[in-house]
Amino acid sequence: MNRRDLIKKAGLAAGTMVLSNIAAASAKTPEKKKRVLKIVHITDVHIRPEYNAVARFKKCLEIVKKDKPDMILNGGDSIYAADYNDIKKERVVELWRCWNDSVELVKDIPMYSVLGNHDMWWQGKGDELYGKPGVLKMLGLQNNYYSFDKNGWHFIMLDSNHPTSPGMLDDEQWNWFVQDVQKNSQDKPTLIMSHYPLLSCTGITDNKPDFIGPFKVSGSYNHLDIMKFIEVFNKNKNIKVCLSGHIHLLDKVWYNDVSYLCNGATSGFWWEPGDDGKSAYKQTVPGYSILNLYADGSFDNQYIKYEQ
Repeated sequence: MNRRDLIKKAGLAAGTMVLSNIAAASAKTPEKKKRVLKIVHITDVHIRPEYNAVARFKKCLEIVKKDKPDMILNGGDSIYAADYNDIKKERVVELWRCWNDSVELVKDIPMYSVLGNHDMWWQGKGDELYGKPGVLKMLGLQNNYYSFDKNGWHFIMLDSNHPTSPGMLDDEQWNWFVQDVQKNSQDKPTLIMSHYPLLSCTGITDNKPDFIGPFKVSGSYNHLDIMKFIEVFNKNKNIKVCLSGHIHLLDKVWYNDVSYLCNGATSGFWWEPGDDGKSAYKQTVPGYSILNLYADGSFDNQYIKYEQ
């Protein structure tokens, strides 16, 4: 064999080796992330007997059942406007009856709830359904704020309904929150749910048509204590996502590696005819969100428009 043939064969062998290595590398598929939880987030259901709301909400829950989530997170305003001044106990009882009748469909799926501003009945002082204790009774909750762990994730459920300044935590709850984060979120990815958004852009887009800047955003659009939250988040990078509702609009804010998801209302335009002649509120149609939580602390989410 002459020198030229030897070099040619060596080159072919080297090329075959390189191609084999490339083929082997391409055969290795990226390692699939491990999903540890599938969650459905409903919020602002505002259930009521009018506008065929019960049947429509049941339709939503039937679709939720087919999604087979591990849990349901209920973001508050479960019932329609118990907080108005003219509301009698009979109406409050009727609203909660509509709620209980509906969620019976998903009784086998764990549900964790927070309190919305319209859930509390403030006219029945001394009654078992009065105020926050009445809502806790109807939702089967022990406290108006709490936390729990599930499949490697930590969950913090907050009560945004400050007694004097809606859209913030009172001192007692704030101190509890800081301690809970320090104790329970250090080694776990964490999801926080509140009724009012901690941080949202909807305070700009949902203002009155004649509103002129500079923008002044109330606590109902952005938590008034958001800078305190951000300070806590900056010290704990395990806070991954903050869920909210209240605005009936769908938006996402990403700031300092934390995702703030303000989801649309399950009731849309409070079940009434909305912008689209159906039930959209400013182009956000009735829906709920599915969140997939992964072992590495990442997540993805999708808004499901269940009424087409």
